[in-house]
Amino acid sequence: MDMQILLPAAPRRRVRDFLGLVFAVSLSATVLNAQQPATPPAQTPAPAQSQPAAPAQQTSPAQQPATASQQPANPNDQQDQYTIRTNVNEVNLIFTVTDRHGRYVPNLGQSDFALLDDGRTPEKVTSFHQQINLPLRVGLVIDASTSIRTRFQFEQQSAIEFLLQMIKPASDRAFVMDFAEVPHISQDWTNNLDALESGVNKLKPAGGTALFDSIYVACRDKLLDTARGQEPVRKAIVLISDGDDNQSRVHEDEAVKMCQRADTIIYAISTNWTPSRSKGDEVLRRMTDATGGQAFWPPSAEEMANSFHDIQQSLRSQYALTYVPADFKTNGAFRPIYLYCNDRRYQVLARKGYFAPKP
Repeated sequence: MDMQILLPAAPRRRVRDFLGLVFAVSLSATVLNAQQPATPPAQTPAPAQSQPAAPAQQTSPAQQPATASQQPANPNDQQDQYTIRTNVNEVNLIFTVTDRHGRYVPNLGQSDFALLDDGRTPEKVTSFHQQINLPLRVGLVIDASTSIRTRFQFEQQSAIEFLLQMIKPASDRAFVMDFAEVPHISQDWTNNLDALESGVNKLKPAGGTALFDSIYVACRDKLLDTARGQEPVRKAIVLISDGDDNQSRVHEDEAVKMCQRADTIIYAISTNWTPSRSKGDEVLRRMTDATGGQAFWPPSAEEMANSFHDIQQSLRSQYALTYVPADFKTNGAFRPIYLYCNDRRYQVLARKGYFAPKP
C-alpha cells in the first residue's frame, strides 16, 4: 500500500531542502548503527517482590554473592544491559546432631530445636526434614609439608580408602589439593575414583606450611560457585594437617570467612600424635567449630581410618532446615546463626553464620 506524505504548501526549494535533510539524517543513523553492536532496549528492573522465583533459582543468602555466571559474557555489553535479579531471602541450613560419644542422632523433629538468626527468631520455617545421602562436593586437602614426612604414607593410604568408600560416581564429586609453601591441585573435580587415587599418590612432602592459604583458595576457587541445580549438595573440606602454619599470607579468620561464604564445612584430622595438645590442634578446633564440622585427634596413624569413617557417617546423615530470616537486609553483613537442640545431651554441628548478599 502506498503512503502519501502531505506537506504544507511551500516553495519547491524549501521542499527539496527538507527532503535532503531527511535523507542526510537517515544516512547518518544507518552508518552509526553499522558501527555499533545492536543492544536491546534498556528495561527498568521490576521490584524483587513482583518476580516469582523458580525453585531452581532459590539459593541461600550465603550463596547469592556468587553470580559471576549470570553476567554477560562480553564485559562491554554490561553497560548496555540490565540484569534482573530476584533475591530469595531463604536460608538453607544443613546440620548434624551427635550424642556425647559423637554418634549421629536420627529421627528428631522441628520442635526439638531452637534457632536464632542474627539474634532473632526466624520469620517462618518453610521446610524441615532429615537428609540422607545428599550429593557431595568434597575437597581433600592434605598437608604435604616437611614436618609430616614420617607419617605421610599413612595419610595417603587412609585418604585413598576414604575416597573409594565415600564417593559415589553417580552423584558425588571430589578434588585433591596438597599444600606446602603454596596450595596445589593434584586432581581437579572428578567422579573418577582411579583419578582421585592417582591424585593422592602423586603427593610428595616438601617445604613449609601454608594452611590458611590452602583453605582460602580451596573455598574461593573450587567450592564458592559449586551448585547442582534444584537439589542441594553437601560441601565439605576434609583437612589432614597438624594445624601449624608458617607460610600463609591470609589469616585464619579470612580463611574461615571464605568457607562461610562458600557454605562449606571443615572436617579436620590432626596429625599431631603427641599426648599433649598443640597450638595447631586449637586452630583445627576453631576452624571446624566455626564452619559446623568436627576435628578428630586419632592417637596414631593407624587409627586415621576410624576418623575418616566418622566423617563419612556425618556427611551422609544430616538434617535440612529452610527458613526466612526476620528483618533481613541485603547489606553484605555477617548474620550469626545460633542453633541448638532442646535436649542438651545432644550437640548440633552447624555453621555459625553466613554473609547476606550485597545490594
